[in-house]
Amino acid sequence: MKWRALLIGAGIGAAAALFITEATKQTSIKPEKALKIAKEAFKKKGPVDGSWIQMIPETISKNDISYNIYRGGISRRVNDVLEQYEFIVDKHTGVILDVNQIK
Repeated sequence: MKWRALLIGAGIGAAAALFITEATKQTSIKPEKALKIAKEAFKKKGPVDGSWIQMIPETISKNDISYNIYRGGISRRVNDVLEQYEFIVDKHTGVILDVNQIK
C-alpha cells in the first residue's frame, strides 16, 4: 500500500508541475493572426488593397520596454491615391504598437 500511495502522489505532483509549466508559458500569436488584426483595424476606415507581414519576429525597444514584434505593411486607396502604411504588432498580445504612413 505504501508504494501505491507513493506512486499516486508522484503522479499527481508530475501532473501539477506539467499543468503549471504550460499555464505560465507566454503564448504568442502567429504572424498570420497579427496581419489579420492589422487588416481588420485598417478596414474600419476603408478597403485594403494589399498587405504583408514578416514571418520572423524581432525584438525592439520602445520607451525603454522590450517587445517581441511582427513588422508588416498595408496599402489602400483613398480618393484614387495609394496610401501605404507600416505597422508593428506585439507578438504576445496582438496589440498594434505603432503605425507609420510611408510617404
